[in-house]
Amino acid sequence: MTQQQITESLRTIVHPETGADIVSSGMVERVEAAPDKVSVTLAFPKGRDPFAASIRRQVIQQITDRDPSLAGKITVVIKEAAPKKAASAPEKRSAADRIRRVIAVASGKGGVGKSTVTANLAVALARLGYKVGVLDADIYGPSQPRMFGVEGYLPPAVKEGDEELMIPAEAYGVKVMSIGFFIAPTDALVWRGPMATNALRQMIHQTRWGELDFLLTDLPPGTGDVHLTILQELKVDGAVIVSTPQQVALADVVRGIQMFRAPKIEIPVLGIIENMAWFTPAELPENRYYLFGKGGAQALAEREGIALLGQIPIIQSVMEGAENGRPVASEDSLSGEYYREAARKTAEKTGL
Repeated sequence: MTQQQITESLRTIVHPETGADIVSSGMVERVEAAPDKVSVTLAFPKGRDPFAASIRRQVIQQITDRDPSLAGKITVVIKEAAPKKAASAPEKRSAADRIRRVIAVASGKGGVGKSTVTANLAVALARLGYKVGVLDADIYGPSQPRMFGVEGYLPPAVKEGDEELMIPAEAYGVKVMSIGFFIAPTDALVWRGPMATNALRQMIHQTRWGELDFLLTDLPPGTGDVHLTILQELKVDGAVIVSTPQQVALADVVRGIQMFRAPKIEIPVLGIIENMAWFTPAELPENRYYLFGKGGAQALAEREGIALLGQIPIIQSVMEGAENGRPVASEDSLSGEYYREAARKTAEKTGL
């Protein structure tokens, strides 16, 4: 491959934060091509760019895909360059500027009921009198449309000044925006990281949220590009970790806590919500069966010096509410009270 061919092929690689390809944005500082090796120098505007490693891998993959004979013969040098500013570029405003508190709802692993907890926590906060929104940031498995019974909603766009903003769905006093509104429930969403983060960035900044006391972001399980995008695009005021009592789930919670506490991230962890804490049969209301272990989240919270915000038992009405688009927290019931108590503690932790 020639130097020009390599440079042109790298135009397909987009930096998730800027939305521009790495060639047009000047990040490809030098390309050297020889018959048996290739060297590419990338200059990032800021030091320790969180996407540097991912982009480096994409550069190697892109060149290798074009010329398999270069596999193992590609060197990518990463360096820091002074950021370039467009002198006449106007400062862009975000529709998220009027949100008082942003709470990231996360889990170390899937299957712990994070989305159900997010929906019910949002409804419980709304019932406490707060203005609440939910951003379904679980790009690859959006479930909030179903949780709120707004499947099939297609956000209309309205013009505000020079901006086109999307109108979120609204149910149970909560504003909801999700990638699920733009795809059929049966469609598989196969996106590379940059495509997913660009879609997420658009939902953050181009949704007409209005004034909110709380925006809850339903993050995908684990850690990755989506998490970094949320932390970069929004001023996150705190994180709520959802887990079951199982030791395997709690081990992943520790990694999640460390991500939020990492240098240059340093997001306060407001506490843990232990989901599926126990099971009580309807015919034996005084009995508690700890199917997944007992007290694991509480012990972890004490070790990590964070709060146990709530313990949610396995309740059939919670599952039915999630399936039928009616969060149980919208009802005056014992089941809903578990979420309202967690909501009160969460709001207190944020100072609202």
